This record gives sequence, structure tokens and C-alpha cells, in this order.
Amino acid sequence: MRPSAPPLPAAWPQGRSLAVSVSVMLEGWTDAAAPGVGPMGNVLKAGVLDLQARSWAEYGANEGAWRLLDVLDATGIKAVFYISGILAERHPLLMQEIADAGHPVACHGWGQEIIPATQTAEDEAADLVRCIATLEAATGQRPRGWLSPRCTPSARTTDLLAAQGLAWHADFFDQDLPRKIHTASGPITALPFTMEVNDMPMSVRYGNEPQAYTGTLSRILEGWPGLNSRPACLDVTVHAHVYGRPFGAIEFARSLELLKQHDFVWTTDHDTLGLAFS
Repeated sequence: MRPSAPPLPAAWPQGRSLAVSVSVMLEGWTDAAAPGVGPMGNVLKAGVLDLQARSWAEYGANEGAWRLLDVLDATGIKAVFYISGILAERHPLLMQEIADAGHPVACHGWGQEIIPATQTAEDEAADLVRCIATLEAATGQRPRGWLSPRCTPSARTTDLLAAQGLAWHADFFDQDLPRKIHTASGPITALPFTMEVNDMPMSVRYGNEPQAYTGTLSRILEGWPGLNSRPACLDVTVHAHVYGRPFGAIEFARSLELLKQHDFVWTTDHDTLGLAFS
């Protein structure tokens, strides 16, 4: 027999069966690293720093995040900004602008090439603490959530986050709704993270035109009532160095307006959702 749907928290609005969380990824790399992909596509030989890809990624903090802030302001929607610690350290004015606009911040590792699954326990714990402290100092708000670089945690990441008092962890892809996880350091909420409406796989990995972003969201929203589905979560995600550019920001704005057209949608963010299930 199929298990019954779990009870929803009081903060989940009645009649809204689809919780759509809006997120902006603000990603940075340390001085000796660069993204593994870039718009030129050709991979350089091992040991050569890809300065083209690095420059492409730096657009996010220099230009893209500012444009996405304008889009969010125009639509009146709040988003979690997932921020690499190194960018919080290097871009204090941008951090303050994000905080002043009322957007919650969450940790996205120290640098995007530093993957928790590849770190020692000591290095992972140190980077986690450093990221939390730097974001808090730069924005005036202590982050309550975490998403690993490449969404790839180690087996100990959830425990480390709970030990630092974080409320939620978004490196989960196996269920439709948040759930409580119990660790040796206390409970933490596991948030589901969906990839269907995400500019990184859609445009960078698979090469779709930007209209596919809005088109995919539109198709989900139009078809959702016909699925007669139990409540679920969906993510609308952009990266500041990808869809912070005009071609993507246009589609991001259109997608946010789409959310307002459906009365079964709860437009929210991971921080609000994570706290609702805590």
C-alpha cells in the first residue's frame, strides 16, 4: 500500500499544493581554481588555469547578482542567495545590498572547487565554520542553511551542520517534501532540491536556449493540476554568472511572473520552507 502523505506544517498555506522555492547561486572559486566548464567548451590540459572560465564566473558578483536583485525587487519575490564564502569576503557592498533587500543568505561552501565529499573531516569542518562566520560578518545575518558545492556533501556533512546549529540542509534529491533528520548533534531539516528549472544543467550542460527555462516551468505549472499529486516542492534556480546576464535574467523575470498566475503555487524560498519544517 502506498504510504499516506505526511502532515504539512501550519506555515504551509492551505490550498497550495506546490511550494516553489526561488534561489540565486552566487558562486566563486579560489585564486588557484576556475570552473570546470565555460562557454568556450574546450577543456585545457591538466595543470593549466582556465582564465577564460574564471573571468566568465566572476561576472556573477560583478554584474549578474546586481541584475537579479533588480528582477527580484520588481517582482516583489524573495530568494535565498546561496553564497560562496570567498565572495562574501571579497564583495562587502554586494553582501550588504542582498541583506538590505531582505533576502535570506545560505552557505554554499568556501569555494566551488572545494567539494565536501573529497575533504578530510578536519578540512570540511574548518571550511564550514569559516563560511558561516564570513557570511554572518558580511551580511549581519547568521545563515541557517547549507548547499554543498556541486550539491555533493560528504557522509558527515549533515552532522557537522547540525553541530553548528544550522536549521536545514538542501543536498537532498530523493523525496518531494522536507523531512526531519536526527543526528548525534540534534535534528536538522533535509530540504529537497529539484533540478528541472535550473540554468546550470539546462543551459550550460545541455545547451538549451534560454526560453526552455520558462517553457519547462510553464509546462510543469500547466500540467500540475492534472497529476492530482500530493503536495510537493519545486525549485526555480539561477546562477548569477549564468542567468544574471541579460539573456537569462529576461527568462528569470518571466518565470517569476508565471508563478503568480497559479493559485495552487506557494512562492517561497528554502529558508522559509526549512524553518516551517524545523
